Amino acid sequence: MRKPFIAGNWKMNTNSATAVALAAGVVNELQDVDTVDVAVCPPYVYLQSVAAALSASNVALGAQDVYFEDNGAFTGEISCQMLKDCCCTYVILGHSERRHVLGETDELINKKLKAAIAGGLMPIFCVGELLEERDAGKTMDVVEGQIRKGLDGLCDERIQAITIAYEPVWAIGTGRTATPEQAQEVHAMIRQLIATICDKSVADAMRIQYGGSAKPSNTAELMAQPDVDGLLVGGASLKAEDFSKMIKTVA
Repeated sequence: MRKPFIAGNWKMNTNSATAVALAAGVVNELQDVDTVDVAVCPPYVYLQSVAAALSASNVALGAQDVYFEDNGAFTGEISCQMLKDCCCTYVILGHSERRHVLGETDELINKKLKAAIAGGLMPIFCVGELLEERDAGKTMDVVEGQIRKGLDGLCDERIQAITIAYEPVWAIGTGRTATPEQAQEVHAMIRQLIATICDKSVADAMRIQYGGSAKPSNTAELMAQPDVDGLLVGGASLKAEDFSKMIKTVA
């Protein structure tokens, strides 16, 4: 049985005070919840202060990206060991905003995935199609291509560290959400694909999150799908009450 995993992606939001208050609010709301894995992913500059707010709780810390080199002349980048030094457990990689706003390629994301695992982090590997790709009937081809290229060379014991997050780009921050049936269709394809390129035991164990305007009102129906193992939450994770309500619904 795959343990549900809910992660909050705060993106470029909060300040020092509100980040700590949000983390503390989540911890307070979830004191008695231990049947769901939970993580929050604040901006880099607040990782240490949020880590302090999460200490002695069941809520893990994640980052929103990482670079694939250990150190060196890479101005503005952050290494895996820097994230580990800030108490991070997880890191989001391949998010659509990194792909389509900042131009990250499948090949770069593959390097980051390998580096993250080697550095002791657990990646949340994001995949998903644009609206025009969905409308053109290319969803499965796009997602399959992203997964095959992203996981190239990783179908060994290292893949066990990865959570895949399916996030249709047209549903991120738009208020539009894939129907539970649409989400399940893609999640089932992803699991079948992992069974093909790795093996069935890996596919059966891998957690696949849904992301894209997930909120308290649609949590139950999304999580009722057999291949939806969790949620990667954007806007709703910025309110402790909403985020905690989603987790308690799953619990």
